[in-house]
Amino acid sequence: MSNTQYSLTDLILDNLLNLRGLISRSQSLDYMLAKKRDEISNREFRQAVSRLQARKLLAITEKNNQKFIRLTDRGQLEALLLKAKLDNQKPWDGRWRLFIFDIPEASKDKRDSLRSLLKKNNFCKLQASVYVSPYPLNREAISYLNQSGLRDYLRILKIEEMDNDEELLKKFGLKKKSQ
Repeated sequence: MSNTQYSLTDLILDNLLNLRGLISRSQSLDYMLAKKRDEISNREFRQAVSRLQARKLLAITEKNNQKFIRLTDRGQLEALLLKAKLDNQKPWDGRWRLFIFDIPEASKDKRDSLRSLLKKNNFCKLQASVYVSPYPLNREAISYLNQSGLRDYLRILKIEEMDNDEELLKKFGLKKKSQ
């Protein structure tokens, strides 16, 4: 994750995703405390784990009289969504990224997840199911799309020209590339 401030629950999800698998409750607290030594108390950690468990983002299992924390499938998708941030540091290549999707009403939650991903990545809504950005999605975002099954419902286009893009250029703080 970047230098942006994240909540403790976001930090837990990110660390569990990075650790890829089961981790004991005490090991996960030790790992977290090593990263944020003076900022996380044992009590805060337990409360955050309880909140994540209530949201069904992680599960606690017991094995050999030891408790383990693991991400649920839903938790893994949530963690990937948190990591799916655009890197706007690179100069614009002059191409627009157009996302077109058609997700059935039966999968409304997936449609909402996709819109959330696009909005978090500063995509601009052109129409109900069409979003645009000057920047590509990162690997974590593509991974999220694949793992969530959303990739089946969308097309990603990279286009060199768009008519009437002055407002978009202004919104993203860009200048038209010289031809």
